[in-house]
Amino acid sequence: MSEHAKTNRLSKETSPYLVQHAQNPVDWFPWGDEAFKKSRAENKPILLSIGYSACHWCHVMEHESFSNEEIAGLMNKYFVNVKVDREERPDVDNIYQTALQVMGQGGGWPLTMFLTPDLEPFYGGTYFPPENRYSRPGFPSVLLSIAKHFHEETETVAENAQQVKDALAQINSTGKVREEELTLEILERSLEKITSTYDPAHGGFGSEPKFPNTMLLSFLMRMSRLTENSELADMAVHTLKKMAEGGIFDHLAGGYARYSVDSRWLVPHFEKMLYDNALITLANVEAFQLSKEPLLKKAIRETLDFVLAEMTHDEGGFYSSFDADTEGEEGKCYVWTSKEIHELLGEKDGKIVCAYFGVTAGGNFENNTSVLHQANTPRNIAFDLDIDESEIMPAVETGRQKLLAARRLRPQPALDDKVITSWNGLMISAFAMAGLALDEPRYKEAAVKGAEFILKWLSRGSELRHTYRSGRGKLKGFLDDYAFFTAALLDVHQITQDHNYLEQAVAFTDEMVKLFTDDRYGGYFYTPRDGELLIQRPKTALDQSLPSGVAVGVSNLFRLFSLTERADFRLPAIHILRIYRKDMEENPAAFGSMLNALETYISGMREVVVVGDPEQAETRELVNKIYSAFQPNKVVFLIGPGQVLPPKTPDLLQEKTQLDGKPTVYVCRNFVCSSPVTEWEDLEPLLIQMIA
Repeated sequence: MSEHAKTNRLSKETSPYLVQHAQNPVDWFPWGDEAFKKSRAENKPILLSIGYSACHWCHVMEHESFSNEEIAGLMNKYFVNVKVDREERPDVDNIYQTALQVMGQGGGWPLTMFLTPDLEPFYGGTYFPPENRYSRPGFPSVLLSIAKHFHEETETVAENAQQVKDALAQINSTGKVREEELTLEILERSLEKITSTYDPAHGGFGSEPKFPNTMLLSFLMRMSRLTENSELADMAVHTLKKMAEGGIFDHLAGGYARYSVDSRWLVPHFEKMLYDNALITLANVEAFQLSKEPLLKKAIRETLDFVLAEMTHDEGGFYSSFDADTEGEEGKCYVWTSKEIHELLGEKDGKIVCAYFGVTAGGNFENNTSVLHQANTPRNIAFDLDIDESEIMPAVETGRQKLLAARRLRPQPALDDKVITSWNGLMISAFAMAGLALDEPRYKEAAVKGAEFILKWLSRGSELRHTYRSGRGKLKGFLDDYAFFTAALLDVHQITQDHNYLEQAVAFTDEMVKLFTDDRYGGYFYTPRDGELLIQRPKTALDQSLPSGVAVGVSNLFRLFSLTERADFRLPAIHILRIYRKDMEENPAAFGSMLNALETYISGMREVVVVGDPEQAETRELVNKIYSAFQPNKVVFLIGPGQVLPPKTPDLLQEKTQLDGKPTVYVCRNFVCSSPVTEWEDLEPLLIQMIA
């Protein structure tokens, strides 16, 4: 092992997470045949460790155990050690996270699984400390026990592994499609279960730890519109406002942390993930369309400006994450003491800023430090400090800039600069939807550049790659890559009205159907038909930290049907909704994205045809109003008077003319169009009308 004293095999990998472990004394292998052959040849179990670069407890275990010569010696003696970046290999992570849950344990990262040489899991856990503590066994004792168990109780190991494999296979068996109609009652029953867990004080669902769960927030907003129940929209807006005020939001640089460890959105788990910022932005855009709440508009802008400044490749792709830790301490870069703020800002402004952001001598985090959050109103601060209210916000804004400048001089959390196709799809959609709703050219441009980056570096024809770094696109695309990037292309098409983006979305969807369809049970597998042979082809329609790729794929099919009139898009989408009808009814909180797709089916798509010169201010103003309205199930066609239409355009675009030379709009539901209108007061009711 002496040759690995400085670096091991992981030094040659592109994943920042794997490279973080390149100087461990552990004889790490990346996932692949070299490790598996060694395991079979030496009859050693595989120790599979899965994590990601922004993960706090992954760093803790790396420091405590994987950097420890004695523990590494046990690992090297008794196991073949394989390290996996869950962001590079979500398929591997999906299988073994599910296996751990089958074993009766909660999942999470770092994931520590013990496999037979045939890659079958027989024991596992998450974080293990270096000695017995936190009511967890010490890692050395676990290693010795598992090694002994593997060699001395081979029949028991084989039985345990087979039981897990059987359970995994059962999960993939979706079952018989129910023949009952897909009705509004399914949505209403699901809504009742979801709202029963709503937190009226702080927003969100359940108690601590509290995750944004934007898929459910979107469902509330859709159902508010569908049932004309404004209280549902109020729940979503209230939640998003509380998040924007809380410590989960970075009040200096912008952007959201992963989740809150408490129920008040106060103390975050400090890692910043690209997908969270995309999903929260998309929810904020919808909530702003409904409420016109200035705080949400501010959060949208500050989040996207942060992504542009800190997480964007020169050519337009978006990076993956910022670490939770700085110099081994979680949140160290982000927290403040009242003494630090007073020294930077002086006594008067220091008092104002501390009052506004809730910074106290005792703190709300570790070591008397505070997580900044919007803790007070200017009016209350002015009253408490006996100063004029007009002085408060200028002092806060000046202080915010000074604190940010000072924070940038601190050691910074590490950036994971790999570009993931699926996550980029979400962020491209966030920029596109914000650009349309706010009429912000910078955001529209960022969406187009992001799409072009993926098309240049991560696609070839109708095939997608999963991840890019250092000039290399690698790994065949997974279901999420196809589904999320197709949704992004459809959003970019709405910005540009460029038919090429629609054609590319069609091509990727046809490829998705070919590569991922489960011909036996219906729905989609997570891995492609020609992908790496694993112990299982994972398949799930559950929302997890990301929306369900199956559900996003279904929503894409409905949108593509409205954009192309291809019936072979709509019918499979309905079939998949029928497959998961029972799951939506029984466990709606885990099927928010599928419920949103079902709502699209129930409400029906809107095809909005605008006939007008896109260069004229009157046309642009009308189009901006259409996009500023909350109508998630719409596609917009903008055609010039007398424009020659591209091939394969829907019949509904034919023979659409202007009235009196004005920009004219036709609102169609499933290709049945309204009479033409030219005034917003006539158009708005047509956009929000639900059931024809």
